Amino acid sequence: MGTELISNLLEIFTAEDPMPFDHPEGDPWKDFRQIMRIEWKMEFSYRHVLGKYSKFFIELANKRFFTTECPKCGKVWGIPRPLCADCLSITRWKELPGTGVLSSFSVSYFVPAFMKVETPYVLALVKMDGADTLFTHQLRNFGRVEDIKVGMPVKVAYATEPVSHPMLLMWFEPA
Repeated sequence: MGTELISNLLEIFTAEDPMPFDHPEGDPWKDFRQIMRIEWKMEFSYRHVLGKYSKFFIELANKRFFTTECPKCGKVWGIPRPLCADCLSITRWKELPGTGVLSSFSVSYFVPAFMKVETPYVLALVKMDGADTLFTHQLRNFGRVEDIKVGMPVKVAYATEPVSHPMLLMWFEPA
């Protein structure tokens, strides 16, 4: 009996001292250089509270786009903020029409497998109508990549099927 009992064993090897020049008297970690590499698949559930941002997601589920406005300086944040970053006042919720203009974008033809999205994946920076800052989210239903242009009008589109995370309740698409 031995290591053959470990069904997920990939390899056992001896690592070399990465800094032998720093150890002329010998490797102080020599007794710890035998390495076992395994494949360990883990699955777990994670509960997360969306806290002060909860109203944003609740309203997305109701097909309404809310952000925050500072009652002191009047700044409207594209991405909601509980505190105004300019004057540190507590903000208040404000509904926006869910339309805007594409300010910038990035096209990715390769995305991590966990994202489970179609490629090309387009990340859009949108200046929302009624907001002072940009909102970043996915752009979908744009036709050809060549059709995407800075300055094009976009709108918030809302999910009609169940989603795995509240952020997937919305995306941008050409208006």
